[in-house]
Amino acid sequence: MIYKDFHGLRLSALGMGCMRLPVLDGQDGRIDEPAAREMVARAMERGINYYDTAYGYHDGRSEEVMGRILKAYPRDSFYLASKFPGYDLANMGKVEEIFEEQLRKCQVERFDFYLFHNVCERNIDGYLDPVNGIMEYLLRQKEAGRIGHLGFSVHGSQETLNRFLDAYGQYMEFCQIQLNWMDWTFQKAREKVERLGELGLPVWVMEPLRGGKLIRLTDEEKEKLETLRPGVSAADWCFRFLQSVPGVTMILSGMSNMEQLEDNIGIFETDRPLSSEERQALMEITQRRMQLNMLPCTACHYCTSHCPQGLDIPMLLEMFNDQRITGGPYAMPLSLRRLPEEKHPSACIGCRSCEAVCPQGIKIPDELAEFDRLMRG
Repeated sequence: MIYKDFHGLRLSALGMGCMRLPVLDGQDGRIDEPAAREMVARAMERGINYYDTAYGYHDGRSEEVMGRILKAYPRDSFYLASKFPGYDLANMGKVEEIFEEQLRKCQVERFDFYLFHNVCERNIDGYLDPVNGIMEYLLRQKEAGRIGHLGFSVHGSQETLNRFLDAYGQYMEFCQIQLNWMDWTFQKAREKVERLGELGLPVWVMEPLRGGKLIRLTDEEKEKLETLRPGVSAADWCFRFLQSVPGVTMILSGMSNMEQLEDNIGIFETDRPLSSEERQALMEITQRRMQLNMLPCTACHYCTSHCPQGLDIPMLLEMFNDQRITGGPYAMPLSLRRLPEEKHPSACIGCRSCEAVCPQGIKIPDELAEFDRLMRG
């Protein structure tokens, strides 16, 4: 395992993201705890020492499950990160209540790392409003030793990132951004990395595989990459790209089964950054994909916990993207046919509760309505 230094700590370069733990019957809120326990045991054995959870992951179950699992290990053998859920504006005035609840759920007395979660255009005012007292409270917890290192994650624009840094940058020790070879240009991650580099803030990476989207390559894309690195997996390309980016300290991957875990650990046994020619090949693939106008859903599932219809929105948007990629006439996907009518895109009532918490800013009801229109011809 590759390790990185952070303020004297020896962090595994690969961290276990706890947003995509194994689940039962495909239900995000039903974590397969025995399977997750086995994965953590293997991760510990192979040198992963950083575990990233959050208040809203797995419909609020991730923290409590990880708390029970990690309780079996010495507290100094791992680093635990969680986040204040400001992506939901209803939480803005509840920082103390939620923080105490998180500690109880995780069965710890401190968080080694704690973040402002998903700083974006919708919540930046709430995060910065002194009336909510979020920064003041978290700084007190840090002073009391209940937070080791304070940072933030951001899905918003460069302007929003700069606004947050202008206000709170002096207190931040790291920044977690959505970074992968597609979002380097698609969501302007390069500019964010450069800004953080100017301030000397280490980069934490989320969505390195873009919810698995970047390992599903077309035959043309596979052929292009195979000529440069024969026999290398798509996941390897994703992680090696990140090893090429200056300032990257922690790469989080949401692994859902033992096979994914083993593959990723194998990649992180060595540091093999991409050459300029190899990076250019990925950028050319990105440009092609952007021309297809794909929706930037990463299957984070924030939307599903706010949908009164109980729709599996990430799955529906993935179907829609698949249709966009294939082009031609819109034939109803077989997977959609297998769903009951009340789970089709037509069941969306347009309340926009999902849209309000989407980190990617997708106008979900509009896209589902368009998907439905195309499906009906």
